[in-house]
Amino acid sequence: MVSDYDFLSIEKKWQEKWAADLLYKVGEDSDKPKKYVLEMFPYPSGEIHMGHVRNYSIGDAIARYSRMQGFNVLYPMGFDAFGLPAENAAIERGIHPKVWTYDNIASMQVQLRRLGLSYDWDRQVVTADADYYKWGQWLFLKFLEKGLAYRKKAKVNWCPGCQTVLANEQVEAGLCWRCEAEVENKQLEQWFFKITDYAESLLADLDKLEGWPERVKIMQRNWIGKSSGAYVDFTLKESGEKVKVFTTRPDTLFGATFFLLSPEHSLVERITTAEQKSAVDSFRKEVAKETEIDRTSAEIPKKGVFTGAYVINPVNNEEIPVWLADYILMEYGTGAVMAVPAHDQRDFEFARKYDIPINIVIASPEEELDPATMNEAYTGEGNMVNSGPFDGTFGFEGVKKVSEWLQGQGKGEKATTYRLRDWLVSRQRYWGNPIPVIYCEKCGMQPVPYEELPVVLPEDVDVSKAGSPLARDKNFYETTCPKCGGAARRETDTMDTFICSSWYFLRYTSPKEDNLPFGKEAANYWMPVDQYIGGIEHAILHLLYARFFTKVIRDIGLVNVDEPFSNLLTQGMVLKEGAKMSKSKGNVVDPNYIMDKYGADTARLFILFASPPEKELDWSDEGIEGSFRFIKRVWRLVSEHRAVGSEQEGKDVGAGFKPAREEEKQDRQMRQKTHATIKKVTTDINRFNMNTAIAAVMEFINALQKYSDSPAVNAQVVAEAIHNLTLLLAPFTPHLAEELWHLLGNKESIHRQKWPAYDEALVVAEEITLVVQVSGKVRDRITVPADISEEEMKNLALASEKTKSFLDGREIVKVVTVPKKLVNIVIK
Repeated sequence: MVSDYDFLSIEKKWQEKWAADLLYKVGEDSDKPKKYVLEMFPYPSGEIHMGHVRNYSIGDAIARYSRMQGFNVLYPMGFDAFGLPAENAAIERGIHPKVWTYDNIASMQVQLRRLGLSYDWDRQVVTADADYYKWGQWLFLKFLEKGLAYRKKAKVNWCPGCQTVLANEQVEAGLCWRCEAEVENKQLEQWFFKITDYAESLLADLDKLEGWPERVKIMQRNWIGKSSGAYVDFTLKESGEKVKVFTTRPDTLFGATFFLLSPEHSLVERITTAEQKSAVDSFRKEVAKETEIDRTSAEIPKKGVFTGAYVINPVNNEEIPVWLADYILMEYGTGAVMAVPAHDQRDFEFARKYDIPINIVIASPEEELDPATMNEAYTGEGNMVNSGPFDGTFGFEGVKKVSEWLQGQGKGEKATTYRLRDWLVSRQRYWGNPIPVIYCEKCGMQPVPYEELPVVLPEDVDVSKAGSPLARDKNFYETTCPKCGGAARRETDTMDTFICSSWYFLRYTSPKEDNLPFGKEAANYWMPVDQYIGGIEHAILHLLYARFFTKVIRDIGLVNVDEPFSNLLTQGMVLKEGAKMSKSKGNVVDPNYIMDKYGADTARLFILFASPPEKELDWSDEGIEGSFRFIKRVWRLVSEHRAVGSEQEGKDVGAGFKPAREEEKQDRQMRQKTHATIKKVTTDINRFNMNTAIAAVMEFINALQKYSDSPAVNAQVVAEAIHNLTLLLAPFTPHLAEELWHLLGNKESIHRQKWPAYDEALVVAEEITLVVQVSGKVRDRITVPADISEEEMKNLALASEKTKSFLDGREIVKVVTVPKKLVNIVIK
């Protein structure tokens, strides 16, 4: 009798056994090649969702497979524990952010262990632990020493209700997403990291990342936004003061018919005339309520106001009016723009709205452009026209010539700029890493001495009130100056949580190191991460910041690598009924429910089988049922033949195995299927095609079932198939594979076994399917010997009854053969 597959007790048994045996504990081992497999660590929300299950199932399959391939595998897990959601939860629930966070971590650990993930839990990193954020402060001070951390005034979205800075996405229709107070634009002293110093390196080194998806590299290139062009000096008519702009199209300078300033530009108040002051003040107040996203959106109409001032165009000395426009931001370029409406779409829309002249200076080679009838700007290439001495100059040559002329005249210079801005890292909130800086009236800003780190985040605070409790806590902010010993004030801003996630992968290499952020030898052994896995939503900021941190940490001598992640896999979202899972939509599938009803292996198998990793996955109740039936089928099949497996214990049933009796045709076919499946699964896992690898195992099961049900079964052939089947399942269904492995009489864990090898000679099929075409259309498929000659192929194709019906006495022009694949009979 074959017992039912009791997945609940089996999974629990092996999880406890693996933990007790420290099966996945790892250290540096020079005798093995290393592989560092890592998924982006989660925010501790308290519940894992199907997106987590997918991400971690992919990573775990790669880690388990890599161990069986002989690699020394580092596969850790931790929690990105700081952040505003914990403060929101504290306010809503009346609990401390730390209590809420660590309760959630404990809950998620239980769920992750239940999935059977092969993490080395001894390496767990929690960013809210003082022994982690101490080193975040240490790195901040190193950035400060290198001139990469600085403080300046910057415009922020300020919520007067919450008394905090808001990210752009937290502002909805000008209101705070949380308290719905009207958001203000405010100038505050903020801390920045000088990521722009590494802009060229961050851009150039993308070419080294051959294992990254091209679309992610394109997104990073666009975010860095390198532009070549020229700085151009316009002159204010009234004062003669120079106003610098950057343009990538100096060849269009003769077409500038107006000049734009950001509403926040420092010149605005000085140049605005008395007649325009009221309109300008009203406009600036209105724009101050808008988010950067709204101001730069292509969907929202542009708006502006005339200042009453004029500037002189340096190439033709024409006076052009100075306007303010909402789509011009101080954070980009110089906050000033020359507007060429004929050849820039935003400027075109603005000029049409405010009835500003449009001058054609680049001719279209396809049609004659008329400012009066144009429906959109012409942004293509062409000869310069209406441009004085440059008329007739084409394309890039025009950019070059005008740039050189400007430089020669002292009116500008060639330049390269980047869209990338310095990283604003300070936050006016509590649940984050304190910035280790002290302000003394006598000595100015002073770094906290290294030996006094960490600056501990106080726990005895009231988070129920708006604003940061650190700014209200005298016990925290009142301190002494480390230089003069006088009274001083501690910085009450905390760091952006992106900082915590910008180096956590380095801490995993030696998480108990207490003299440095991580051990140099360990980091240089394990880094870079060989396979990083995470959602496409982190393709820009997290990955960019992690790359930046790695380069700075390299430059201070702690690690040797230039890039943190050699290979990147961005898995698709898990959908239900075509939509992203969301509680508000009522389409959430609870992983706990699935594990209770079907088991962790079923959840893992379905989520790996249902779709290629990089594609979206639509949840299917039928699919999860099908995966469960497959697991039970494997259980029954192996259980029925376990006696055969036990008899073969200790015998070589891998590559090179030969059955005792002379092989019959069906034996050879079964062995061929076994070795072909090993090859297919190996190849597909190497390409992350987990879905097709599992499909190949399913086909293998069908063949094995059919063979084992036949009257003349070779027990050794069955044993070979079952032995390899169990090994092939280990990365995907680790509990099932472990139970079957021991059921077959093996003593050591399956997860410490070598990956099965295949015999190339056996992979080659003894029979092949020959495709027969008539004038390129498939008319028959014939099973033929694998060693068939081309002449025999032709004869068999012409003899086919199905083929003959299409020939019907027609003249055969020629017969084309592709050896061992097809025959094409060409007729008139």
